[in-house]
Order: sequence, then C-alpha cells, then structure tokens
Amino acid sequence: MKIRTARFGIGDVVRHRVHPFRGVVFDVDPEFANTDAWWNSIPAEIRPSKDQPFYHLFAENAQTEYIAYVSEQNLELDDSGIPMRHTQVRALMVPDDAGMYRWKVNAGIMH
Repeated sequence: MKIRTARFGIGDVVRHRVHPFRGVVFDVDPEFANTDAWWNSIPAEIRPSKDQPFYHLFAENAQTEYIAYVSEQNLELDDSGIPMRHTQVRALMVPDDAGMYRWKVNAGIMH
C-alpha cells in the first residue's frame, strides 16, 4: 500500500482547477471514501483515481454555497486573499494572518 501525504490541510483555502468554485478544507480522506453512485456520476474520461486524498470543502461559487467532495488532483491553493462568505465557515471558523481558517474554540468541534 502506498502512503500519501495530503497536500492540503484543514483550514486551507483552495480552488478547483476546472470549475469556478473555491472552498475551505474541513476534512480529508486519505483516499476515496464516497459512494459508488457518486463515483459513477463522474464521466469516465475525467474521473480521478481513487487512490489519492479527497477533500471535504465548505465551497462557494458566484451563485451559492454548498459542501463539495473533491480529489486532490483537481485542487490548488487559492491565494487571492478574498474572505470566504460561506455561512458555515463564518459560523465555525476564523481566518488567521496567513489567510487560512481555523476552528473556533467555542464552535463545539474538537480538532
């Protein structure tokens, strides 16, 4: 079994390489851990391999906020410095001086 280190961590602001959205990482799976239905909904010609980290994101685009599940190969750091407007980010996290987010102490989450 190949051991991989996740490129991004909790609180990193990332953007999708192809689709116009960005998000804050709130959880990381060391390899694919979603349903087969989700996996099969991705067109085969662009389906990423399962043996890489996948990230749970508080995501947003110009129209809406949502939760996204994205493979590492499709993400890059977002160094725009633009604050996230996602409701859950604002409720559960605070920005730091490095442009990342960390859990609020009183948010009821133990990390």
